[in-house]
Order: sequence, then structure tokens, then C-alpha cells
Amino acid sequence: MNLLFVADPLASFKLHKDSTYAMMREADRRGHRLWACTPADLTWAGGRVWANTRPVTLLFLDPEAEHRSGADWFRLAEEAVRPLVEFGAVLMRKDPPFDQEYLYATYLLELAEAEGARVFNRPRALRDFNEKLAIARFPQFTVPTLVTSREADIRAFLAAQGDIVVKPLNAMGGASVFRLRPNDANLGVTLEVLTRHGATTVMAQRYIPEIRDGDKRILVIDGEPVPYALARIPAPGETRGNLAAGGRGEARPLTARDREIARTLGPALKAAGILLAGLDVIGDWLTEVNVTSPTCFREIMDQTGFDVAATFMDALERKVREE
Repeated sequence: MNLLFVADPLASFKLHKDSTYAMMREADRRGHRLWACTPADLTWAGGRVWANTRPVTLLFLDPEAEHRSGADWFRLAEEAVRPLVEFGAVLMRKDPPFDQEYLYATYLLELAEAEGARVFNRPRALRDFNEKLAIARFPQFTVPTLVTSREADIRAFLAAQGDIVVKPLNAMGGASVFRLRPNDANLGVTLEVLTRHGATTVMAQRYIPEIRDGDKRILVIDGEPVPYALARIPAPGETRGNLAAGGRGEARPLTARDREIARTLGPALKAAGILLAGLDVIGDWLTEVNVTSPTCFREIMDQTGFDVAATFMDALERKVREE
């Protein structure tokens, strides 16, 4: 099967922790043919969606060598312009931010889907499940939360909760996430910057002290949870557990509450066409539903031996057969 990965440039991958690479390696092991492009390579012309794609050959599969990054792990063949409908599956794995260009890419992928292309996750679901706002669909699992662009509303929310976290709606990796308390000397300027003086909508949530034990990433594949979560534990003096912000990843079996959350969300995610999601849970509370390019495959695989990439590829192959 020809698999097209729509992603960031391959040379930017950090192999020892890149989930897209884990998918590619497992697909290659199964004999699938790998192709790659970026969202900028998508075009609509002559009533069809095309991509400037290049076949990918993996140059090594040695785990020790995977700690290297750069262009030494793959070879690209000559570029070929192909309609997306010709691929067995198209995997949208572009990292956020979910900006205007990302939005346009989902429109093009949806047009390709209408032609018969099999796109994972579904383009409409990528738009409908904003990774921060999606928790509003499942309020039974959330702490008090506010979404607004009004500084006065955030101040009132802070006064009521006493300790909050404020974050943008379109970023990843803990970028621009702030913990705020009423006596914070930089409260005003922080809210001005985050909301751009009331022009940008943000999310505020009651601070969850259990972050000290880790921000858990729970992977849900075709509606079913992976049995291990990756708890991302903040570095000393840091509020954020994100690995990109210096957090340490520790794989743990799911708790009863983790399973309750994952099994409740699983059917809704599957029905929406979300083959892979990453739920973020702090303590007993759902904080995000990641659907753009969920990660943590490698850390869970390396620490537990559970083959997340094989589980994902099994699900992908099954979905393609069903469609």
C-alpha cells in the first residue's frame, strides 16, 4: 500500500522521540511504500487535489542510530505530482500551530476525501476538535474552565478560583502557557499579551496541583486506549510537564479514572473519524484532546515494550480494508 505522510520536513524529525517516524518504520517493516510531502505541497487543479510528493526510503532501522537527527536517515527519490486519491491512505501529521495555512490544508484534504481519498485523521474532525476547546464536549471530566478574550472575565475567574492556568487555543508543547495567581505582579501584561488586548480568545482553567505527578498523555487508537500513559513530569521550578518544555516522560499503566475517560471519549472520537487521539489528563481531569499529530509512541514503546506503532498500523490497515 502506498502511504502518504503530510508532515513537517523529514530532516526536522528527532527520531528517538518522533511518533511519525515510528509509524513510518512500522509501515516500512510491513512492506508498505512511503511517500512524503508538506501541506505546502498540496494543490487543487483541474477539479482534483494533487500533491508534489517524493518516495521515501529509510536508510537504517538501528535503534542506536535513531538518536541522530537530520537528513542522514532517509533518501528521497524524484518528485512526482500525484492525485491524493491514488494513495492507499493519507496521514495528516503536520504539527501545530493550527493557523490559517493548517486550516486551508484541511479544506484541500476534505476535497480529496470527497474524491475518494482515505485521510486520517478526517479533515473535518481536525477542524471540529480544537485541541483545547474539545474538552467542552465532556464537561463531566473537566475542572472549572473559561474561554474568552475579555481580560475582565479572566480576572473575575482568577478571583473565584485563586490559581489558574491560561493558554492559547492553537499552540502545542506548552507554548505560552502561564500559571497566574491574584498577586502576580505581571498579571496585567500577561493577559494583555495572551489576549492581544482583547483580540484573541484564550482558555483559562483552574490550576490542578496534581501536575507535580505528571501531565498524562493517553493514546486512543480507533476508539480504544493504549494500556499505558506517558506521564510528563515537570522539571524543577516548572509548571508545564510537556517534554518540549523540559518535562521528563514516565510510562505508567492507565488508572481506573484514565480508562473511564478514554472509554467514554473513544466512541465519539471514532465516530468523528479520529483514528488517533492523545488525551491529556492531569490527576483525574481531562485538559486537552489532541488530534493533529499526537505523539509519545516512542517513549511508551521504549519503556514498556508495548508496540504502539504496530497497534496503530493494525488499525490503519483495518480501516482501509473497511472503506
